[in-house]
Amino acid sequence: MKLGKVEFCHFLQIIGLFLCLSGMSQAELSRSRSKPYFQAGRPRTKRSWVWNQFFVLEEYMGSDPLYVGKLHSDVDKGDGSIKYILSGEGASSIFIIDENTGDIHATKRLDREEQAYYTLRAQALDRLTNKPVEPESEFVIKIQDINDNEPKFLDGPYTAGVPEMSPVGTSVVQVTATDADDPTYGNSARVVYSILQGQPYFSVEPKTGVIKTALPNMDREAKDQYLLVIQAKDMVGQNGGLSGTTSVTVTLTDVNDNPPRFPRRSYQYNVPESLPVASVVARIKAADADVGPNAEMEYKIVDGDGLGVFKISVDKDTQEGIITIQKELDFEAKTSYTLRIEASNKHVDPRFLSLGPFSDMTTVKIIVEDVDEPPVFSSHLYSMEVSEATQVGNIIGTVTAHDPDSSNSPVRYSIDRNTDLERYFNIDANSGVITTAKSLDRETNAVHNITVLAMESQNPSQIGRGYVAITILDINDNAPEFAMDYETTVCENAQPGQIIQKISAVDKDEPSNGHQFYFSLTADAANNHNFSLKDNKDNTASVLTRRNGFRRQEQSVYYLPIFIVDSGSPSLSSTNTLTIRVCDCDADGIAQTCNAEAYILPAGLSTGALIAILACVLTLLVLVLMIVTMRRRKKEPLIFDEERDIRENIVRYDDEGGGEEDTEAFDMAALRNLNVIRDTKTRRDVTPEIQFLSRPTFKSIPDNVIFREFIWERLKEADIDPCAPPYDSLQTYAFEGNGSVAESLSSLDSISSNSDQNYDYLSDWGPRFKRLADMYGTGQDGLYS
Repeated sequence: MKLGKVEFCHFLQIIGLFLCLSGMSQAELSRSRSKPYFQAGRPRTKRSWVWNQFFVLEEYMGSDPLYVGKLHSDVDKGDGSIKYILSGEGASSIFIIDENTGDIHATKRLDREEQAYYTLRAQALDRLTNKPVEPESEFVIKIQDINDNEPKFLDGPYTAGVPEMSPVGTSVVQVTATDADDPTYGNSARVVYSILQGQPYFSVEPKTGVIKTALPNMDREAKDQYLLVIQAKDMVGQNGGLSGTTSVTVTLTDVNDNPPRFPRRSYQYNVPESLPVASVVARIKAADADVGPNAEMEYKIVDGDGLGVFKISVDKDTQEGIITIQKELDFEAKTSYTLRIEASNKHVDPRFLSLGPFSDMTTVKIIVEDVDEPPVFSSHLYSMEVSEATQVGNIIGTVTAHDPDSSNSPVRYSIDRNTDLERYFNIDANSGVITTAKSLDRETNAVHNITVLAMESQNPSQIGRGYVAITILDINDNAPEFAMDYETTVCENAQPGQIIQKISAVDKDEPSNGHQFYFSLTADAANNHNFSLKDNKDNTASVLTRRNGFRRQEQSVYYLPIFIVDSGSPSLSSTNTLTIRVCDCDADGIAQTCNAEAYILPAGLSTGALIAILACVLTLLVLVLMIVTMRRRKKEPLIFDEERDIRENIVRYDDEGGGEEDTEAFDMAALRNLNVIRDTKTRRDVTPEIQFLSRPTFKSIPDNVIFREFIWERLKEADIDPCAPPYDSLQTYAFEGNGSVAESLSSLDSISSNSDQNYDYLSDWGPRFKRLADMYGTGQDGLYS
């Protein structure tokens, strides 16, 4: 029978394994010298067993337990008196022993990759006494490897990159496969590499797994990515070996091997002449098949008649050349421009210079289109001056504007009134002459900034703007005056020649050489015996005393007229009055009091006496205020609220006072109607010495006068009412006037309580007045009887 290569290899492996096992079995039974072993009741004997390691083939798939080896002691005579015991790793679970014969078997399939060897211990015991006849000994069962694991790429799949146009043999990436089989036994873990997909572009070294380029001049622009399949096979690649594969994605990276090229040799663009400066005119781009930094461009204008009018820059995102305006375009001056533009790569690779120049040229022609433009002023800003004394209608200056278009349309002028709200100026619509329309005042407005509008006659929508700054020149038209309101005092004990005030002046005018003021007393005051004036020649003057002994009881205030003249041409002057108060001062000359009333008291009173008198007066005022407050509190419950109309209410009084003559019990005047004088309530929080005006008696006067007087009285009453809120509030008055047909229906209208008036006519007024007729009619007792 003929065997194949695979079957023949397996046969050789089994023969070799059998030979190894036979050698191990013989080695097990060999003896060696060791320490003597003593056993009770027996003579001393030498150790009669030594264990070597056993070998077991992994992945055994048989149905019967796999025989591992045999343990045997020289003491064992074969009569069954010796019992063998196995312990350690896998004892009883994986490995079992026949206690009579010492045969060891494996009961489970073993995997060397899970555990390469097991350490166990064996002992021989006397079956009757259960005592050891041999010392416990340790041995190893090693798992013999077979090729049952294929190579694996633990780091796959792989990605790598290599520059395009790389030479043959350029290293790309290294792949590594691992085999779980035993590398020290046989060829089960010896791996070789091969490429299954990716030829002829790439190759792989069989032993190292390094992938290299296999073709020259691979172009990224043609194909930028390749997928490789790499195989790793154990058994040194022989038949019967196991294999594994992985994928490798190789990307060609870019190099600058493509020069830029313009798609067209010339470009043309039309732009209006009104396009503002810095506006974009056009965008052009040179094509470059490279990417990233290898495609970055630089653009420049190398020739043409628009070098100073246009400029070109690069857009870093799109690598376009952006043409912009540097100067204003004027169709009337030039209608077209021609530019020669060059594009080149920023980064050039010297290896590829042979492929051609890495730059290109193109021509750009720019056509300027005519636009109807607004009028243009000859100057952007006009500066004019005019005196504030100029007459209305005088000419200040002239502005001019023209139509820049070829049609040269006539121009009309006007003033933007938003810049001249007061209408100080006018402009001639045809000539542009600016004149004054009102009197000017530099002190009100020193500079007027106005805007002049120029519009085309044929197209009023085209409006140009010019700016005019009109400065108002100063004239001396304001007299000098005091710089401030001075509060001047002089002490009663002032000495002659003492300076009591230093004054200065201001002038609204602004002369070119600055102000110079001259101070003097008026002719009427020049010879006064109290005060004098000294001009300090520095735009200030000093007021001095001429005598001593100023007394407030004689004169508490002095008025000193001071004459001030400026240095203008012509000069202006003014008279300013300085008010000087006489004051009582302390030893340092500081004013204490300036009131003249303090000297009305007798001169012989000392300060202590004066304080005592003031304290007594204050005490009396407090007592009077308390008495008045207490009396008002007693009367308040009997006083009707003025907001109620007492003519429409019946009031019942349970006061059993001293009769009608007893005015202390109730104030009858409070019950009178509005045609009778009312007493004014006294405010509780004001001192008694303040005299309040009583309300005037209402006469038979027109209703509007009565209403006005009524409101005025209520206003005064609210002002002195201590219960009124301390803030503004709304007061509502329901006053009906004095025009009632029925007049007053109350007997309280009479000043005397003994009135004999007949009220029988009330019964004729209807059911509403029946009750009043019953109360006040004839035959009934009076209300207060």
